[in-house]
Amino acid sequence: MTVKIGVLALQGAVSEHVKSLRASGADAAEVKHTDDLEDLDGLVLPGGESTTMRRLMDKYELFDAIKSFAERKPVFGTCAGLILMAQKIEGRTGPHLGILDIDVKRNAYGRQVDSFEADLTIKHVSDHYDGVFIRAPYIKSVGPEVEILSTYEDHIVACRQGRFLTCAFHPELTDDLSLHRYFVHLVEESI
Repeated sequence: MTVKIGVLALQGAVSEHVKSLRASGADAAEVKHTDDLEDLDGLVLPGGESTTMRRLMDKYELFDAIKSFAERKPVFGTCAGLILMAQKIEGRTGPHLGILDIDVKRNAYGRQVDSFEADLTIKHVSDHYDGVFIRAPYIKSVGPEVEILSTYEDHIVACRQGRFLTCAFHPELTDDLSLHRYFVHLVEESI
């Protein structure tokens, strides 16, 4: 059975995630309305600007629907998606979705001009993964149920908590499908 995974299509590299998910063996679809969530087995929250994404989620009445979806099904947040999932965000009162027991620092590596690539080891995924960091956050701390999957310069940049997966970088901007395949497998296991 092929799983169907949606990509929140409000901002960010949506088509790149869709392409990577399809190449990883999943059916993939863009999510722009609450109805788009109905037949999905998993969801990707892509990069972008987290505050803008939250405003758009509210505008299109997607916020509560995504929070409800996350109570039952796997979610993968990349960069801004990680921030949307976090329970604590440095400099912000209260979380967005607050579904992942992590504390994050936004724009931790600087502005757009400070973007970089780094060779990462990602537990269960790859010993050499090309992480693309663009205005990236990092995870300051994790709760006891969170498994740290990758660090860069002593900062946590990928983790998993049950059916939730997240990373501070942009896996959709590389040709390496191993992280998308890992999420597809996580979704398959959850059915």
